[in-house]
Amino acid sequence: MMELPTLSDDIDTSSSLPQMRVLVVIPTYNEADNIAKLARRILDQPGALDILVVDDNSPDGTGRIADEVAQSPETCGRLHVLHRAGKSGLGRAYLAGFAWALARDYDAAIEMDADFSHDPLYLPGLLRGAHDADVVIGSRYLNGISVINWPLRRVLLSWGANYYVRGVTRLAVRDCTSGFRLYRRAVLEAIDLPSVRSNGYSFQVEMTFRAQLAGFRLREVPIIFVERHAGQSKMSQSVIWESVLMPLKLRLRARRLRRRLGAAPR
Repeated sequence: MMELPTLSDDIDTSSSLPQMRVLVVIPTYNEADNIAKLARRILDQPGALDILVVDDNSPDGTGRIADEVAQSPETCGRLHVLHRAGKSGLGRAYLAGFAWALARDYDAAIEMDADFSHDPLYLPGLLRGAHDADVVIGSRYLNGISVINWPLRRVLLSWGANYYVRGVTRLAVRDCTSGFRLYRRAVLEAIDLPSVRSNGYSFQVEMTFRAQLAGFRLREVPIIFVERHAGQSKMSQSVIWESVLMPLKLRLRARRLRRRLGAAPR
């Protein structure tokens, strides 16, 4: 079995976890094969973690399975399900989850994929990273290139996309597009979530860009990304084009966004 990398070089693993109530937001569409197993693995991790499954009326019954897990004694009321009428994009799902978290006084929210490409064993590392950061990103590119089961073409595409994004937006992180990350409550309250425009994978870029403009502290911690276990990829041509154009739009709007967001509290 593959061993996951240690976080000792980047995070003090002997330190205690921050005293925070954290909501793990998991958008789902046709993830029936994964959601129950993933929920149990997350709830086995240390820390005050709850889960919100945001399901877009999955035809394979993902939402129904999530409801059943939520009602089981083993989850102890720590798993919740938000049902949406139909498929409306990754970004909209996360924004709905963030609004749900803020309305219920969570201290932080974590983004996480439903397909085990983000291993729950890395959750404590994200939490420890929040000791001195406001946004903690699980990075595939902090220690070289840390991905499993990707063809060379996809590795080059992802690495090149991040190089392009950094060049255009001047973001001070190596993995701008990672979807495994933690946001403190202050970030979600400050960066004007209703005005976020991205809805595909560029959603991660826009959120990071806004957080950096507002003066929040960004930190990366190393992860190994493993290609999805089961289900179907959600990549489309429209998502790819949005990912190409959004960094340019953000750069053009930077001055206006900076005025709107102001400076983050220290």
